[in-house]
Amino acid sequence: MKNLILVSMMILLAVSVITAGSTITIKGSDTLVRLGQRWAEEYMKKNPGTVIQVSGGGSGTGIAALLNGTTDICEASRDMKAKEYKLAEKKGFKPVRYSVALDGIAVFINKDMPIKELSLAQLKGIYTDAITNWKEVGGPDHLIIIYGRENNSGTYAFFKKQVLDREDYADRTQTLPGTAAVVNAVAKDKWGIGYGGIAWAKGVKFVAVKKDDTTKAVIPTSESVSSGTYPISRELYWFFSSEPTGELKKLLDWALSDKGQQVAEDVDYVPLPKK
Repeated sequence: MKNLILVSMMILLAVSVITAGSTITIKGSDTLVRLGQRWAEEYMKKNPGTVIQVSGGGSGTGIAALLNGTTDICEASRDMKAKEYKLAEKKGFKPVRYSVALDGIAVFINKDMPIKELSLAQLKGIYTDAITNWKEVGGPDHLIIIYGRENNSGTYAFFKKQVLDREDYADRTQTLPGTAAVVNAVAKDKWGIGYGGIAWAKGVKFVAVKKDDTTKAVIPTSESVSSGTYPISRELYWFFSSEPTGELKKLLDWALSDKGQQVAEDVDYVPLPKK
């Protein structure tokens, strides 16, 4: 009887160790969360012994979790800041970054808004309150309602750097917790404008964006983002606390493989160039 109990305890312990060892936590970017979830679903189908938990909250949230040791993988739509790298160094590790997909930050407007294109300078004017009426950019005579992301978002930071030239957003910008919320707000607001990853555009339309008045306006597509012709293009990242090994490396290699990148394309993200 004692031997039977001992064997049962050993089996339970072994199962517990296996389960704990095969659980992967992914946390961070709301832009990337949909892709992370789809990757997790497909990977777990092929590897039923592995459990992958994916959550959003913003790039800043994911980076903080990586620094605190509460996630295995941080999804981020921006690079870590110098102070974040320094904090990691103080904690005794050096984060490792991998590009896992490409993305274009699309500018969303309501389907009833007749505007077709905007320049980077016009977008900067709108989001810094230098331009407040749609008629100033060729639209109807009405106040522009501005929607954006919260400041823990990598998309917020990238848009501020690339479009606003690091100037502050207008105080009246209505900040929302995710791109899905921005899209939903613009879809319901004829006078609204927002921005976010192209994979989230449902029920709204894209504005073609041009670098300046001498260049052609470009719609964000897989081709224009991949080629770099769309002016607000970027890389999307996975961060690890060290060079991934074991199941983490296996997951990363699969996500970067042709099959993993096809999954990205299937859910409207832009796969990495073959080269």
